Amino acid sequence: MPNIASIIRDHVSLSVRCVDRLYVNGYLPKLQTSGQLAYFMTEQLGKPIPSPVLLHHLREDFVRAIERWSEKNSVALVHFERGQRKDDIARERRREFEPPEGVVFVGVAQEKCRSFKAHRRRIQRAVTFDFTRQSVFVNHYYFYFQDRDWGPGFLKVGSYAPFPVKLCLNGHEWVKQQLRREGVAFEPLDNGFRSCEDPDRLQEICDRLGPNDVQACFDRWSHTVPWPLSAKHRRAGYEHRLTIWQIETSLTHVFDRPVYGRHFFEEVIREHLDLGRPDRVSALFPQRLTKRTPPPAHGYKTRVFVAGVQPSLHVDFKHSHVKQYFKEQRALRTETTINDARDVFAKKALSSLPYLRHVGDSVNRRLLEAEKLSHDCLLADSSFERLQSPAQCGGHRCPALSFGDRRVRALLEALCSFSLLPAGFRHRDLRSRVATLLADPDYGTNQMTYDLRRLRRRNLIHRIEGTHLYVLTTFGLKVALFCTKLYRRIFRPAWDALEEELSSTPHRIRQAFTRLTRELDAFVQHAQIKNLTQTARCQAMGDT
Repeated sequence: MPNIASIIRDHVSLSVRCVDRLYVNGYLPKLQTSGQLAYFMTEQLGKPIPSPVLLHHLREDFVRAIERWSEKNSVALVHFERGQRKDDIARERRREFEPPEGVVFVGVAQEKCRSFKAHRRRIQRAVTFDFTRQSVFVNHYYFYFQDRDWGPGFLKVGSYAPFPVKLCLNGHEWVKQQLRREGVAFEPLDNGFRSCEDPDRLQEICDRLGPNDVQACFDRWSHTVPWPLSAKHRRAGYEHRLTIWQIETSLTHVFDRPVYGRHFFEEVIREHLDLGRPDRVSALFPQRLTKRTPPPAHGYKTRVFVAGVQPSLHVDFKHSHVKQYFKEQRALRTETTINDARDVFAKKALSSLPYLRHVGDSVNRRLLEAEKLSHDCLLADSSFERLQSPAQCGGHRCPALSFGDRRVRALLEALCSFSLLPAGFRHRDLRSRVATLLADPDYGTNQMTYDLRRLRRRNLIHRIEGTHLYVLTTFGLKVALFCTKLYRRIFRPAWDALEEELSSTPHRIRQAFTRLTRELDAFVQHAQIKNLTQTARCQAMGDT
């Protein structure tokens, strides 16, 4: 089977890093609490009593404005039925849409959102209302558009206060629009790229996408379609502020021959189902999920899905995940999806887009590096021997990391679980994993501190400056993978197979050694009998 590193190095015709799908939330900062809502109704709407009737009137005005606008501009108003796939309907209608820019159609769907609910309260003879935020089902309006800069996208607006907004865009489509403007020829691969006449220019444009481009798209369409608040209210500061809800960062490798994609997945799946994470790794095939299906363990795990004959590898981390799959039989797509910016210690503001993109690119790259190392993690004899004996590292004594030490094996096996964490790991994270592998609840903080110190001095881990976080170095990952594989795949099965008292179950290796021993004994016995026969014959001839 070809080596993973050689497949990526020798059989990739195009490699592209780009922001893929981008979901953006919009909220009104001045309309998030009941007090702000009451102020809006009394000061902006000019009513003495903050009543839910006013919110009803706002909703009705917004709905009538959409209906009038749709009729005036000959834009279809489509009510989504329960169970319908919105993307499929949008795809069909986009095929019939010819203008380079405009609203394709308006979709209506009843969905859940956090909105204000009124509670009537009487004070003496006066009637007033209190408002609380609760989950309610209200109509949302989807404006599917074709943008001159972004291509296909949609803007979803809630019809009830505080009027939540969602904007869905695709970074690959934005890059395609820029390439068309510059006259750079390319061949699409679904929403990605199969080939491009100028790959360097393609990557430059991908890297250029930023928050200002997203904000400009939102400003353009929020002032084009009907809006729940009037221009007067928007001038008073009731404008939506954008935050990042979900961002997908992709790394695409297009193979010169599709067969190499299959080779890649065969090797990756084998390497990542038994790699030092027995409590976090599982292979899941398509099955029916019910309410009784237990939720996945919070944290890190690996899953492999098979749809037909096409596998896909999924690595989960908190609310975010990494996915690898073979795109249209031509390209390896590695995608990092961040569903909560706080998973990687970032804010949700739109200004965090460059940082989140950097994190996604780093995770994609690190996943591929880990896969390359896990498939080819051999150590030089000198490197392995240096780990087995004490040494002086930077003027400090470095204790040995003996492969035969059970605690060292557990330490290295635990390190494999943290190879892909974008923000590193802490003292307590590693200690709990080592204690579990050792089955020793008395493994304490002092022992963990000692082990971290010798890992640092051996350059297996690196401490992030100014923090208590550690990351695994490339050399450390190679050592951890090599030693873990060596023990889990060779030494542990071999000892179980050779020593009969460990297991009464027949093993092929034990049976082979038994047959070998039997044949050797028979060969020796036959040789001894033959030797005795020749000696007796010689003696008889001498007597004669």
